[in-house]
Amino acid sequence: MVVLNKIYTRTGDKGDTALGNGARVAKHSLRVTAYGTTDELNATLGVARLHAKGSMNEMLSLIQNDLFDLGADLCRPDMESDAHAEYPPLRATPAQVDRLEAEIDAMNKNIAPLRSFILPGGSALAAHLHICRTVARRAERCSVELAEVESVNPAVIKYLNRLSDWFFVAARVANENGNNDVLWVPGANR
Repeated sequence: MVVLNKIYTRTGDKGDTALGNGARVAKHSLRVTAYGTTDELNATLGVARLHAKGSMNEMLSLIQNDLFDLGADLCRPDMESDAHAEYPPLRATPAQVDRLEAEIDAMNKNIAPLRSFILPGGSALAAHLHICRTVARRAERCSVELAEVESVNPAVIKYLNRLSDWFFVAARVANENGNNDVLWVPGANR
């Protein structure tokens, strides 16, 4: 259990922060950028949930919890020493990716195939889910960049990749299964 009695610590006042293994790194490091962008995505998703109801809200709740798991995973770089850790580090799993894929397939069953690209918008929920989609893509890019120079759990990258697809399909569901999607008209304003 996490207990936070004091919110500020002053330990980061000089521009560094502690990772999950206790190591200190610059706040602008690739690792901090990756888990910070994942946290930003989670906050953005919290706003989207203001417009969600029923099963959509339940699925979004699961994703918010998953994003905390991903953040915990990303802030603990030493995967090789997991077996020797004082307590087992939290790691993203392939099962979380599988759940997203199953939900994408279930949501997509009732949606007609796209014949045009769509513009972000439509309902309030769809518009917010499109913002989540773009932040998820950025979190994925940050994690991929980090993985080029440091160890990153492959399930994190797969999850973020699948999650942006999930948000795209969910936005179409939020637009009455695509019936209220805003279609792109190439060159319409020439």
